[in-house]
Amino acid sequence: MTEKTYPISLRILGIDPGFGRTGLGVVDLIGNDAIHVWHEVIETSPDMSFVERIQIVRNDLVEVIRRFSPHVASVEDLFFQSNAKTAMKVGMARGVLLLGCADAGLPIVEVKPNELKLGITGYGKADKKQVEEMVVRLLKMDHAPDLDDASDALALAIVGGFMYRTMGKVDSGGV
Repeated sequence: MTEKTYPISLRILGIDPGFGRTGLGVVDLIGNDAIHVWHEVIETSPDMSFVERIQIVRNDLVEVIRRFSPHVASVEDLFFQSNAKTAMKVGMARGVLLLGCADAGLPIVEVKPNELKLGITGYGKADKKQVEEMVVRLLKMDHAPDLDDASDALALAIVGGFMYRTMGKVDSGGV
């Protein structure tokens, strides 16, 4: 996928945390317009050790930050999961991602799942398809990303960027 360049007002890196799949998306906010720059999903193999998987996630994040020079990162906050083992691993991967952003000096906006849905669709209980459709519409994309992790990351970039810019809702550790 080729990257697009525009005059930048605010560049946001959206991160949908995981260790099997991590969604990343970069969006520029110019005035009230959100412009798609880039997206990707980092996928790691279940055959690898957990440490190797989060190393890949960290290394890819560092490269994305270097390549796109975002002004702020928007990371999905954890939500309750019934599988405690999976929740702990996602939490650890999220911690590695937060640390990578903090090491790069990025302010961090943490967005709860219901805030994300409300911010992108206007409905706090929207489903994945509704989020995806609004991302395509707002970013004027030809089609949705292949994986919903990328759509979620782009939605996080949009919502987190507006939260950062208009509401000052930023984790004090990242500012």
